[in-house]
Amino acid sequence: MVMDTLIPWQRVRVDGSSMTPTLAPGDFVLVRHGAGVRPGAIVLGRFRALPGVPVLKRAVSPRDGGWLLTSDNARAGSDSRQHGVADVQARAVWIWHRRLGGVRGTRGSAIRRWAGEPARVRPALDL
Repeated sequence: MVMDTLIPWQRVRVDGSSMTPTLAPGDFVLVRHGAGVRPGAIVLGRFRALPGVPVLKRAVSPRDGGWLLTSDNARAGSDSRQHGVADVQARAVWIWHRRLGGVRGTRGSAIRRWAGEPARVRPALDL
């Protein structure tokens, strides 16, 4: 799914434990809309079966014009096994780990500051 947006960057707050240990509740993620996605990337998406629920998941493989997404912690959430194909809206670029007190790029880069309040996004449907 292609999203038209004036500002390609969005901050989201992790709410749920389906992506632990990579993402924990309270962590912040900076995502970039329109960024290329490849298998293994952490993405912001919406399952076609649940279009009103944004999720943070790991991209597995392209399928039917969308992506199959998975949780890093399958015991704590649901993913494409339950909800099918998802449309990816953005790819994670920076992760701020509250429990570790630091920020890191998804490719290993690091920065020291983070400011502002993010939008709240559930990384899982904890059903």
